[in-house]
Amino acid sequence: MSKERLIVIGGNAAGMSAASQVRRQRPEYEIIAFEQSPHTSYSA
Repeated sequence: MSKERLIVIGGNAAGMSAASQVRRQRPEYEIIAFEQSPHTSYSA
């Protein structure tokens, strides 16, 4: 059985907000975030 995945491109507020929303609604999803800089936004 395959696992559902969310791939986020960009660690800005919109991407991290989407990832946290999916984490709350679908905790079984694997979430992968790609960000070019060494820091992501936690303001979402």
